[in-house]
Amino acid sequence: MSVPNSIATQEALKRQEQDIRMLEDLLRQTIERLAGPEVLARFDRVREAAIALRTRGAPEDARFLREFLDSLDVASLRELIRAFTIYFDLNNLAEQHARIHAIRKRIRTQHPKPMAESVSEAIRQLKDSGFPANELRKLMENLRIQPVFTAHPSEARRLTILEKLAAISTEIDRLDYLELLPDEAQAARDSIRQHIEILWLTESVRSERPKVIDEVRQGLEVVEGSLFEVVPELYSLVTSNLEEIYPEQKWQLPAMLRFGSWIGGDRDGHSEVTAKVTADTVALHQSTVIRHYRAQAQSLGRHLSHSAKRLSLAPAFMAALRVEAEALGLPAARIEREPLRQKCKHIARRLDLTLERLRSLKATWTDPVSQMPAMVYATPTQLRDDLISIRSVLMANHAEAAARMLDTFIRKVEVFGLHLLTLDIRQHADRHRAAIAEILANAGIETNYEGLGAEEKLTLLADQLTMPRPVIPAHLDYTPSTCETIETFRTASAVLEHQCPEAIENYIISGTGDAAHLLEVLLLAREARLFRPAEGVSRINIIPLFETLEALNQGREILQRLLEIPSWREHLVLRGDLQEVMIGYSDSNKESGFVQSAWALHEIQRDLASFARENRIAVRIFHGRGGAVGRGGGPANHAILAQPPGAVNGSLRITEQGEVIADRYGHKAIAKRHLDQIMNAVLRASLGIDHGKVEPAWEQMMDRLSANARHSYRNLVYKDPDFLEYFTQATPITEIAQLRLGSRPAKRGATTSVEQLRAIPWVFSWMQSRHTLPGWFGLGAALSNALQENPDSLKTLREMYSGWPFFHALIDNAQMILAKADMNIARLYADLVINFDVSSKIFNAIESEYRRTVEGVCAITNQTTLLEKMPILRDSIGRRNPYVDPLSLIQLVLLRRIRSGTTDKSGLLEAVLESINGIASGLKNTG
Repeated sequence: MSVPNSIATQEALKRQEQDIRMLEDLLRQTIERLAGPEVLARFDRVREAAIALRTRGAPEDARFLREFLDSLDVASLRELIRAFTIYFDLNNLAEQHARIHAIRKRIRTQHPKPMAESVSEAIRQLKDSGFPANELRKLMENLRIQPVFTAHPSEARRLTILEKLAAISTEIDRLDYLELLPDEAQAARDSIRQHIEILWLTESVRSERPKVIDEVRQGLEVVEGSLFEVVPELYSLVTSNLEEIYPEQKWQLPAMLRFGSWIGGDRDGHSEVTAKVTADTVALHQSTVIRHYRAQAQSLGRHLSHSAKRLSLAPAFMAALRVEAEALGLPAARIEREPLRQKCKHIARRLDLTLERLRSLKATWTDPVSQMPAMVYATPTQLRDDLISIRSVLMANHAEAAARMLDTFIRKVEVFGLHLLTLDIRQHADRHRAAIAEILANAGIETNYEGLGAEEKLTLLADQLTMPRPVIPAHLDYTPSTCETIETFRTASAVLEHQCPEAIENYIISGTGDAAHLLEVLLLAREARLFRPAEGVSRINIIPLFETLEALNQGREILQRLLEIPSWREHLVLRGDLQEVMIGYSDSNKESGFVQSAWALHEIQRDLASFARENRIAVRIFHGRGGAVGRGGGPANHAILAQPPGAVNGSLRITEQGEVIADRYGHKAIAKRHLDQIMNAVLRASLGIDHGKVEPAWEQMMDRLSANARHSYRNLVYKDPDFLEYFTQATPITEIAQLRLGSRPAKRGATTSVEQLRAIPWVFSWMQSRHTLPGWFGLGAALSNALQENPDSLKTLREMYSGWPFFHALIDNAQMILAKADMNIARLYADLVINFDVSSKIFNAIESEYRRTVEGVCAITNQTTLLEKMPILRDSIGRRNPYVDPLSLIQLVLLRRIRSGTTDKSGLLEAVLESINGIASGLKNTG
């Protein structure tokens, strides 16, 4: 009998409360022991006052809290920040484990009924609707899903903090799921206590910006910590589902799930990412996966002690083993006794040789391709074939249980290859344009390239691509910037020719605004032997990144113009007639606001789907989504289902940025569920399971809403001359720039304009000050205008919410971020603005729009309050607010002091930075 989801949820929440009580007790004991009873008393006093303020809202409660905090010195305030921050980190763990408990409970009690939003559910729905097995097989064979990890600096916590929290999480797992003896349970609690003590005594703020290679290593923690285990399990689950639901079809799943990374390849505005860093990143990726395979081979060898006397062995298998042993210089005696164990030793030795070659490799882009040493694994297929040979012996001898160990290893090799993660390279179009201008001038081809019109550039580049002679000499005599740009292409060429053909696949051009931006990169690729049409070679996908509203609106036109260029068409043919397009959520939001950005992104996807059909090519969309709603965040599977028909088509790439990486992949059970949901959504979206009819009236309504929302947003952010003054003083943007979140700077240029500011600190600042403006501003004015023009619009808007996944996701994302806002706290941040008239004017505009937006969202969703129909999320935010409020109030005290001009700023900046970490942890959002 199936237990309703609500019961599973209630049980999970009960478990969560137990975990929170245990963790809070251990934290309180730690504070008292390490900081003293007076610090614990202050923590309790502030917490109780904050709860009273939320409960009663009495002015005297607010006055007491503010006056009490203002009376404390910096050291005392930092102790409070530390206490509340650790509380949130522990609370987040408890919530995570409650979610895991609910997932496990639903799977267990619903079996054999599939869990909602799982691949199993999608497959069952297809079977029930009569979808043919052969059609599903074709879709599964062409399915390509790739989450891409980025180093966007929105993870505020240090790696060492994440490691301590992971250790606590492991102990909670033991307490929750193992039947421990009393002394074992006590040992688990003691271990948690130990790690909480370490957290209390560990600096929460980075002392310096991390190096790029440090960020690479942090990204690899995710792969080693969860993906190596989760991915084979997920493939096994999907395979068993298919075999059970469609038994008439033989299933052999391809590597439909792969992983990518920008870390070490994204050099847009980041001078620290050099050609050498990119080469080092690829080497680190490879060495990590090879070492993992070697450990797997050794483990496998310990298990496969099967005696040759008890196996039926093909003579060819044994002969090959003997030849291999001689080539590897290994003793052949054991082959006759334990052949499978010996084969595993051969594999481990070959992996050693592969790693040794990688470490000694010094090849450059001009070197001829040399023959790979015989026993080195040149391709993952060779390693896979070795594993399959062992599996075949086991299956021939009916040892199916042992063969399943091989299945896990084989699946890893199919997914991670010898490259682990496919590294993307990203650079801004301006860098390519400047490099091409210098190259052409030095070659005597064109001295005023940057002064040419767009069509003139395109014609010149198209002509150069037909010329056989190179335009870049082997020895580079250019400015350092141009030399570095050229070296990037040459490094990619050397890696792909001599090291690993799968290591780098995509080159992304940020700031793409015209077709010439892509031909510039194709010319640079040709000069580095990445594009050799005469030999039938084009090594990389060249991907435009459309970020601004103008670029999004012109995207289809740019791609259509490119198809008219013979060299570009030739490049596409060599890339399998695949054109990947990246769409950026962050910059379009910062430029035009939440609503206009969402609608423009939806429209370009619809345009690209029809573009692909009309030109008979494949278009894959790469979604550059952030963690916060203001940067395209929200539940990933809901976002996929909200795409227009034809936009997904079995292929998807999506960025996983900053704090969402640890949140989605830090625990194996969460990672598995997240990937399961993504695969479910891609299947459903590709087949149009949830695509109902979108009425023309709905699209017309969105046209009006987006235009009005953009007008309202830009009137405030770009046209009000006092806005920048308000933003820089009413948010901790100045302090966030000093937080050392990541290796990349917070601004693209030297000025402090909204245009130059990167999207992450822009969103982060508004989150910290509890305005959360980028995730909703403009929506209220747009809805209000629609309802004033025609009162019947409410009926249309409700129909859109219930019948259109895109609009449903837009409204739900808005109400989630609205619920995290707090205008009472935001008003206190507004008081930081020195000019009262500016403060009053801008804050009143924001608060009025907030109230309009809440009213409009509640009307559309038929709710009296936000998140009324999402009680779990509502209660989670409700539980957090009384603990976030003190951190906000402490941050306000510190900001006043640090900006007061006092000469004694000892510890003030560090305290502010610590408060930023704490609030980010409490809100579960940065940028």
